[in-house]
Amino acid sequence: MERVSRMVAEKPVVIFSKSSCCMSHTIKSLFCDLGVHPAVHELDEMQRGGREIEAALSRLGCNPTVLAVFIGGELVGGESEVMSLHLQRSLKPMLKRAGALWV
Repeated sequence: MERVSRMVAEKPVVIFSKSSCCMSHTIKSLFCDLGVHPAVHELDEMQRGGREIEAALSRLGCNPTVLAVFIGGELVGGESEVMSLHLQRSLKPMLKRAGALWV
């Protein structure tokens, strides 16, 4: 759990995903289109610790554990939550508050 906390503190937006997940790709593309450059951790491509991180995400309440998006150090959720925020026009203000967007 401590490792996840350190990783989440790396950047304003942190994404835990799997390279084979099409929804993960969609969310990563959304952030890039918005001008956000998140720290992306592909759990299935990690040499060590991917399963432990996935278990820690589960303990934090991520269900399913991938895709997990953190903004400003706080767990936002998965693709449904991120897309809901985007459609409600709440995502950009959240990204600005976290320092991930300046415009």
